[in-house]
Order: sequence, then C-alpha cells, then structure tokens
Amino acid sequence: MSNDVESNDGERYFSRNAPAARSARVWTLLASIAAIAGVAAHVYGLTDGKRVAEALGGLAPATANATGSKGAAAGADDAVAALRKITDYEAARWHPLHFKPAIATATNEQCLTCHQEVLKTTVSAKSPAGVEAQNSIAWYQTLDTYAGRQETFHSRHLTTPFARQTMNLSCNFCHQGHDPREEAPGSSATAAPQGKEAGFTLRKVVDPSSTCLLCHGSFPAENMGLAGTWHENREALETDEAPNGCLSCHAEQFRTVRHRVNYLNSDAIEALAKAGSSDTCFGCHGGRSWFRISYPYPRHPWPGMDASEVPDWAKGRSAESRPEHQIKK
Repeated sequence: MSNDVESNDGERYFSRNAPAARSARVWTLLASIAAIAGVAAHVYGLTDGKRVAEALGGLAPATANATGSKGAAAGADDAVAALRKITDYEAARWHPLHFKPAIATATNEQCLTCHQEVLKTTVSAKSPAGVEAQNSIAWYQTLDTYAGRQETFHSRHLTTPFARQTMNLSCNFCHQGHDPREEAPGSSATAAPQGKEAGFTLRKVVDPSSTCLLCHGSFPAENMGLAGTWHENREALETDEAPNGCLSCHAEQFRTVRHRVNYLNSDAIEALAKAGSSDTCFGCHGGRSWFRISYPYPRHPWPGMDASEVPDWAKGRSAESRPEHQIKK
C-alpha cells in the first residue's frame, strides 16, 4: 500500500511529511494540556481563600471608598466572594473592575483575590550568573531606611516595614485601568484615548508620570539653589546632633505643609524625618530615582510663605494636591 496521501484537489503529499504532521499534532495536544492546567491553576488561585488571607496578612485595607461601617465591610466581602466565583479566564480578563470607572473603587482585597501572586513570590536566591542575593546589595538597599533582605517590587510598596509605616498605597493608585486588546492608547477606535485619562501609556500597564514619578523623581537641586548632588551637599548641613540636613531649611522655613495626601502616612514620615537621617526624605526625593526629572509637587501655602514672589520653577504649579489624592474630611 502506498504511503502517499492524496488531497481533494488531487495534490499529492509524500509520506516524508507524515512525521511533521504527527509532530504538529503532538505539540497541539501538549498545548491543550498546558492550557487546561493553566485554567485549573487559575481556578485554584481564585478559590484558595487561605492564600489570599496570607497575602493580605498585616496589610492595612486600602480602599478608595471605605466607610468603616459594618454594611461597607459586608459589601466588600460580597464583592470578593463574587470574584472568587469567576472561573472563566476571559470573563476575568474583561471584568469591569479592570477598567475605568469601576477600577477607581477597587480595593486591595478585590485585586488580590486573583492577583495574590504579586505578594507571594520572592526574589531569586541567585542571579543567573550565580551571585547570591544575600551577598549583594540592591540599589534600594543603599538607603538607611531600608532594612532586611531583598524583596520583590510589590512587597516593597505594600508589605515591607518601611512601606507600612510611611505609605498607604493601594493597588489602584498605580493601576488605573488598561486595555487587554491594545497596549497603545489612541491607536484604534476602541482603544483608550491618549493622555492621562487612559490610565496607562505605551506598553505599560500604568502611567508613570502620574504614579511612579511621585516618589521616584530626581533630586531637584536647582530648585533649592544647590549645586551638585545631595551626597555632595549633605555633609555641610548635617551633624551628629542634627543628622537630617533636609530640616535645615524644611523644619520651619520652606514647604512645611507637605505629605498631606491619602497615599502617604504624613505623621509617620514627619516623625521619622525628625528622629532619623535625611534618607527618610531623600529616599523619595532623589534617592530612588528612576527618572531624570522630578515631580512638580503642588506648593501648599505654609506659615510665613511670601506669596508675592514665585520662583520661575514654581510658576504655574497648583496650590492643592490632585483631587484623587486629597484626604477626605
């Protein structure tokens, strides 16, 4: 019997193509098995309440609309329970909670129902080259305010001791909506519009200019009339009795109304600044710089401020924090 296979249109394929066809079927089968395993893992992650609880352990509830009432707590529990019932990946992927305006009301508990892995993973014990993490120093470990071992990105922003003490970040502070279909805002009729309203920028799930830059900008030496880096200036401003050189000017003279926003713990920051080194301040104002620019913080009026003279760098700046960052009274 011939091993040739004849198609409907009379074209003949030789038996040497049969192994390739069988190989393709094998790969298709393996891909199907992997897909099924992925769905099973997703379902397991959704229904594993214990792992969610562990991920949330010690993490202060950060909700945009929390009221503290029993009714609100019950409503939050119901919202989490509804998310756990979702077992279809596409239904989860296109859930309204991932988009504006619903994402503005999302709580950490809701987000971590499906995304608890961001707090469960750990850094690699060794780099690909064999360098052990415990024998190396990450860039964020060079500041006095960081203590302990290396931690993952999300842990450093949510669960490490310094983060819990000074920050009040929520998942939707950074994640303000995205588009699974399109990674470039404004590139199609259905894509999110360009600009800050999109909630993300090209090939990023966040908008760094309105999130990351707030705490990862460069040191604005020129705005303060300083020449050089903070490392070059701090020695002349700091002593054993006054280890925080920032307070040489910012204790009573300039910009004394600060940090009064809902994503920071203002009182804790001020207490640490008075008791510790300038790394408490410098950490967010140049010490962990990802960008070559600094964030244009609003100039809240402070006692003794001369409002008649506005420096060139401050012209056009707001006197109030953005509405979404203001503390509700």
